[in-house]
Amino acid sequence: QVQLVESGGGLVQPGGSLRLSCAASGSFNSIPSMGWYRQAPGSSKRELVALIGRRGSTEYGDSVKGRFTVSRDNDKNTVALQMSSLNNEDTAVYLCNALVMTIGGTENIWGRGTQVTVSS
Repeated sequence: QVQLVESGGGLVQPGGSLRLSCAASGSFNSIPSMGWYRQAPGSSKRELVALIGRRGSTEYGDSVKGRFTVSRDNDKNTVALQMSSLNNEDTAVYLCNALVMTIGGTENIWGRGTQVTVSS
């Protein structure tokens, strides 16, 4: 069973920076894609933040382009999100996501999430 565990959330002032990390564990062959989504307070929608492929190709949500940077370490099966110039609209639960190839096929895995609160 594959698990994703996030870390690094917290409270930050507007204009500040924060770094999130996520580690994958369990039995799998490869992870073609890893990244982050977020769910704002009171919303059931998961918004794309950033995704990164195994070879480094990236995709960002429009609202974070130029402010957030996603990276991954294939050897450690981790993905990180460096967030800067944070504003109140970035307040959300940030969920790690991974598309994982296992013996049984492809699985779309979610972490439990880490809270990011931007407030003065």
